[in-house]
Amino acid sequence: MSAEASVGGHDADSVRSAVPQPACHSTDGHRTPGLMGSKYVKLNVGGSLHYTTIQTLSKEDSLLRSICTGATNVTIDPEGWVVLERSGRHFGLVLNFLRDGSVPLPEDHRELDEILKEAQFYRVQGLIQHCLNAMQKQQDVFESVCRIPMITSAKEEQKMIATCRKPVVKLQNNRGNNKYSYTSNSDDNLLKNIELFDKLVLRFNNRVLFVKDVLGDEICCWSFYGEGRKIAEVCCTSIVYATEKKQTKVEFPEARIFEETLNILIYENNRSGPGGLHLLDSRGSGSSLGAGQSEEEGAAGGDRRVRRIHVRRHIMHDERGHGQQTVYKD
Repeated sequence: MSAEASVGGHDADSVRSAVPQPACHSTDGHRTPGLMGSKYVKLNVGGSLHYTTIQTLSKEDSLLRSICTGATNVTIDPEGWVVLERSGRHFGLVLNFLRDGSVPLPEDHRELDEILKEAQFYRVQGLIQHCLNAMQKQQDVFESVCRIPMITSAKEEQKMIATCRKPVVKLQNNRGNNKYSYTSNSDDNLLKNIELFDKLVLRFNNRVLFVKDVLGDEICCWSFYGEGRKIAEVCCTSIVYATEKKQTKVEFPEARIFEETLNILIYENNRSGPGGLHLLDSRGSGSSLGAGQSEEEGAAGGDRRVRRIHVRRHIMHDERGHGQQTVYKD
């Protein structure tokens, strides 16, 4: 909200030179002259009583000064209290700002907004700017915080991706979703994937929405979304045969994950356009995905494709030295 747009303000010189000065109205029907002839003012603001000086109320070219000069009509009760139809909750803070030129403001955003509205009503320009500066500092602090949503249902995931204006990177991480034993390096690689996710969040949180999914079927899988659709997928899990039994192997394709994160930035702020979409959709025909990597057509069909990238194939040996080819879980 712009402070300039919300503050009208009267010209102080024109108020002083106004002849004759407008008068205040009392509750008994008599016209009461301006308050400049007295030194003190009694204010009844929504039932909250305040006793202050003309000097304090006249420090800024505000509504309160115009009340003192008689430029604004107000009601004065038989006991001499100037009655203002306004909540008096924050009026003491307004007076303290006029007295001292600065006041401590609450950290609660809602209460700070209430004070800003009171400052705008009384047209105290200094307090308005003080509130706006405090709000800007709060906003800067909030924006520096990394928030990572946790998927709780498939419906929630679809709605989040469809409505998000940023690119989305999702890490599906569910170590317990496995019926076989893990290979010796799988636990370390799983932790490396999680650590990379945290590093990417710290680096790109203001440009990309990062999401965690601990309910999915995959043990470790990265998904990349742009403009509401899946662009690429990097699956880090495979099933291998070793010592005549199946084992689950988790890989850490760091370079591929980082590359896909950078690729997804083309969808930032819907900047991709037809050229950007064509660049990503046709990438598979002009680039080498390497062994064990595949590119399949997305569920939506048409010429838009999803790059589904799996870890590179391995040869595992059992105790007799016979090579066994990795079987991938699709």
